[in-house]
Amino acid sequence: MRNISAFAWGALVGVLGGLIGLGGAEFRLPILLSVFNYRTLQAIVINLIVSLVTVIFSFIFRNGVIGLDNVAAHWVGIVNILAGSLIGSYVGVHYATRINERALNRVVVVFLIFISLVLIGHNIIFSFGSLQLPSLLKISVAFAAGIAIGIFSSMLGVAGGELIIPTIILLFGVEIKLAGSLSLAISIPTIMMGLFKYRSQQRLKQIESEGRLIFSMALGSILGAFIGSNLLRFVSNSLLYLILGTVLLLSALKLAKHKPAA
Repeated sequence: MRNISAFAWGALVGVLGGLIGLGGAEFRLPILLSVFNYRTLQAIVINLIVSLVTVIFSFIFRNGVIGLDNVAAHWVGIVNILAGSLIGSYVGVHYATRINERALNRVVVVFLIFISLVLIGHNIIFSFGSLQLPSLLKISVAFAAGIAIGIFSSMLGVAGGELIIPTIILLFGVEIKLAGSLSLAISIPTIMMGLFKYRSQQRLKQIESEGRLIFSMALGSILGAFIGSNLLRFVSNSLLYLILGTVLLLSALKLAKHKPAA
């Protein structure tokens, strides 16, 4: 029954990821903590694994709508942000494994609330268009933003899409749906770096007994990513971001009441 529930939750979150261009980790993390009662660090590692599956298949499925040629045309922006995010992802694991459970839980809550406000207020953020910066400064800002994104990615078990998408739009002036696919391209290696670091610290051993649940949730995520990616052309981005931001804010408030072990 637990595995069936994991499949269902995975599918639901996968739909959200496929629609926006995320791994869906920000929505999955409160579920892993509150529904399945994992410890925070366990939930983060499981979240990264399932996020990797979701991001890969979302990227594949979205290509029918966005197209690889459009993604490849913006390789400069991808490389700049990715270079920073790989460094940040490596560093983020260091922090996640060295702070206590309660402090880590508080960081997660604050992050989720911040992301929910970014989603809800995306029209205001994106209305400014791209920043008119000199090329060298733009590259430097993209690299620095990538480091911050990578830290949050591995530290909180998320793909970081909600941070990557606004960064891409503001720096490189692309539209939201294309930014979602670019975000997925950056997220895949970033998540892999985080998992590599967790593995090197023997943290994956803590979730070895959860293989069936992880497989069920990942399988559901693939189905959800397929559905979400195919709904992409029919859904208004503005309404979608408002709904997702509200849901995420409610999830963060619920998670704030969650009491992890000291």
